[in-house]
Amino acid sequence: MSTEQKLITTPITADFLRGHLDVEETPHGLLPHRLPARARRQIPDDQLAVAEAQPSGVRLAFRTSATTIRLDTLPTKRVYRGFPPPPDGVYDLLVDGRLTAQATVDGGNLRTITDMQTQTAEFTPGPVGTAHFTDLPAGEKDIEIWLPHAEITEVVALYSDAPVEPAPKTGRRVWLHHGSSISHGSNAVSPSTIWPALAASAGDVELINLGFSGSALVDPFTARAMRDTRADLISLKLGINVVNGDAMRLRAFAPAIHGFLDTIREGHPAIPLLLVSPVLCPTHENTPGPLMPDPSGGTLKFKATGDPAETAAGRLTLTIVRDVLAGIVEQRSAEDPNLHYLDGLDLYGESDHDEFPLPDGIHPGPEGHRRIGENFAKLVFADNGPFALTPG
Repeated sequence: MSTEQKLITTPITADFLRGHLDVEETPHGLLPHRLPARARRQIPDDQLAVAEAQPSGVRLAFRTSATTIRLDTLPTKRVYRGFPPPPDGVYDLLVDGRLTAQATVDGGNLRTITDMQTQTAEFTPGPVGTAHFTDLPAGEKDIEIWLPHAEITEVVALYSDAPVEPAPKTGRRVWLHHGSSISHGSNAVSPSTIWPALAASAGDVELINLGFSGSALVDPFTARAMRDTRADLISLKLGINVVNGDAMRLRAFAPAIHGFLDTIREGHPAIPLLLVSPVLCPTHENTPGPLMPDPSGGTLKFKATGDPAETAAGRLTLTIVRDVLAGIVEQRSAEDPNLHYLDGLDLYGESDHDEFPLPDGIHPGPEGHRRIGENFAKLVFADNGPFALTPG
């Protein structure tokens, strides 16, 4: 009898998933979502609809003595017309918290972006594929399979050469984070090496990552979703998408941030709440949006197209955003001592940029993600940080 014939089939239920806010049953299996259904009904564009369905930070968690595991999924992969396709999304398998194996899945649906400004796309259906993991360590162990952070992933079936059961709750604190494409994981090479995942590992917390590529736009439905999600720690990394989307002017931005914080505090009145300003991005430090793709060099890069002179009329830059966010926290913290501010330049500033430049002008590469994760853990989870286990 072959190894394939000996594998046990385990039905995948929501009990196996971590890091999601909702699960949709599809004709193929389970599709994890990072926004609840009520919020999804209010999404105004495909950019966020796709981003929230990409399972950044979502993982299967189970206990088993298996040494061979097979996971069938239906990915939806994304390619920009006129540019080489990105590599297939990576599945990271962690054994007792350590990255032990990686795999990719062939096939799947294809979403071809035909217009980067409007996100117009063509959809081509494809087949279910399989991620194979073999020669895993023997003995009982806790396994997490982190799903690709930038591929919509329907989880279809789980096979193993020993029984599996959902992992027990860890008892660790839950960190709920919201941010933009950098928090989502753009340009990271695998899902457990995006900066929030690295910081969560260092801080020994359970991550729920609401990093949405291009879509951290201070949306009220996202604030309500965070208000209604159980969490012990919350962070918000806001500003860059408002600037590069030219989505707000100064007059609207500050009240919108106040409203976002007010909504979260309705459900979490006293837990540590950290507001993080944008990391260094020379493209937008002193130049407003909108941001536009720049294909002139043959690789996908971006450029700011706003006029710096128009900041006098309220158009936003990252420099202005940082001042606004710092001022809001200073104002509110007199009545909210558990509200904190972190300057994004302390996570990735000029010296970090000199060492690890932004490959496309907007997003850090793998080394940049590691640097941001390390700095966040050092500044936020440290004994004197806002997320310290025992605040000083």
